[in-house]
Amino acid sequence: MGRSGDVGWGGAVLAAGLAGALVLAWPGGGPVVPDRVQAAQQGQAPQGRRGAAPAPARNSRASHPLPALPLTLDTDRYRIRVSAVARGLANPWSLAFLPNGDLLVTERAGRLRIIRGGALDPQPIAGVPSVRTTALGGLLEVALHPRFADNRLLYLSYTKGNDANLTTTALARARFDGTALSDLRDIFVANSWSASATNFGGRIAFDRDGFLYVTIGERQEQDRAQKGDDHGGKVIRLRDDGSVPPDNPFAGTPGFLPEIYSLGHRSPQGLALHPDTGAIWENEHGPLGGDEVNIILPGRNYGWPLVTFGTDYDGTKIADATSRDDLEPPFMYWVPSIAISGLSFYAGDRFPEWRGNAFVGALFEGRTRGTGHIQRITFNEGRPIQREPILTDLHQRIRDVRPGPDGLLYVLTDENPGLVLRIEPAS
Repeated sequence: MGRSGDVGWGGAVLAAGLAGALVLAWPGGGPVVPDRVQAAQQGQAPQGRRGAAPAPARNSRASHPLPALPLTLDTDRYRIRVSAVARGLANPWSLAFLPNGDLLVTERAGRLRIIRGGALDPQPIAGVPSVRTTALGGLLEVALHPRFADNRLLYLSYTKGNDANLTTTALARARFDGTALSDLRDIFVANSWSASATNFGGRIAFDRDGFLYVTIGERQEQDRAQKGDDHGGKVIRLRDDGSVPPDNPFAGTPGFLPEIYSLGHRSPQGLALHPDTGAIWENEHGPLGGDEVNIILPGRNYGWPLVTFGTDYDGTKIADATSRDDLEPPFMYWVPSIAISGLSFYAGDRFPEWRGNAFVGALFEGRTRGTGHIQRITFNEGRPIQREPILTDLHQRIRDVRPGPDGLLYVLTDENPGLVLRIEPAS
């Protein structure tokens, strides 16, 4: 399969160009896009390649003021109503629905919150791990065990610190009784300790067989992504207790950690099980351009930093090519970047024409403040054919988007104060 662009697949592909234009690209040859079409990712002063001075941040991450809610908006298929479920959260990062419809939300500063019966409990849930909060690190994902209703187990990914003032990505498991966590313990700690404040990954997904997948970022230290003895820049696969499945693709391979399922990732920001195919999908930040959506296959190398559609933050080349025969191409990519975040698939009943569509968040498009939104991605015979921006009128950084058990969409704004938003049909 060739490297695909905005609506790409094997063969000729389309890549986003200047001012939203579409330009033709061919697999192996890279997109025909002018060199000046670049985009930064997250709005902070980023770290470049080792030894390169980071470019200063040209824009704040702060968004424009939020419009008055509820708000009615038109989309391609529906008129929608956007309302606030909860306000006053500090950089909410992830959400998970409990069997009774209550909603768990992580705050990056280290708090786990619960929305009960539509109201945010003012008291955080006790028993969370001690997190090291950094520019983009802290308490990250919350995910329920597939049999949560029976065993009450949930998982938290977070930024773990040590006495040397280094941090890494860790995964903890605990039991939740509805009020507090108990039996908390780390079941996985990545060996990617670093002084970097970014690129932690931390997204969690379970497959149909109950195996647990976790993304680990390369900490803006590019070489980690290609090293078999480093968890950085990888998707790892575990049993639900943190032990390693013996059929992992690198189990028993000299020079490789047995947890590794795929490699060559930069800064993963979304992970989800496809409801129809059972495949694990992932998305990740590129540097200055080159955000990706990938379908994760065992043992595959997704190329970072050997190939990329992005450049370094100072505009210099990272790689001489956008593709290589021995590297897995992205299913989709973005130039300029949208600072992609969150990933889910819609299978509900309230928006029938959205069934089978993918939803991703955008924090910050083209290094322009106030450009966060959602993108709805449609497919034809498995090929991406449309990307519709939604919630552009809000001008907020979107960190996560998930369908709820009620068939509505729930959205987190990565702001302080941030919100939980609900999207429902306006009629």
